[in-house]
Amino acid sequence: MSDNVFLISGELSADGHRLVQRVYYEDTDFSGAVYHARYLHFMERARTDYLRCLGVEQSSLFDEEEEGLAFVVHRMEIDFRSPARMDDLLTIRTRTEKAGGAKMILHQFIEREEAILASARVVIAVVNRDGRPTRLPDQLASAFLGGKSVSGS
Repeated sequence: MSDNVFLISGELSADGHRLVQRVYYEDTDFSGAVYHARYLHFMERARTDYLRCLGVEQSSLFDEEEEGLAFVVHRMEIDFRSPARMDDLLTIRTRTEKAGGAKMILHQFIEREEAILASARVVIAVVNRDGRPTRLPDQLASAFLGGKSVSGS
């Protein structure tokens, strides 16, 4: 994986994935605080980049796997604690609690200078092209649980 992609896509650690994002005007409401739905965008971007750092492209999983493979948010519990504001630098942390069978459970935290602004527990369903539950490949489950790329690097 090139260094540029790595920097843009965040970084992996023993604790999962970390992505830094800036808050822009478009992310805020009339009061200058980040609009609540934008936190979902930040979290989705972090989950996508988590996969990317693991060496996985979602479009490839869908196109190249025999039955196709996709990830669908099945359930999300989110707690909003404190607002982010324009120009804040946010860190979105994602860690895997469970990866196996036909689901994954991820925990995500949006932080500003170590203070947690929002947190979420996300249950991801693993589905095939027809939208039916399918088993997460063992190699991918191991990557999520171990924070190592599926390519071994």
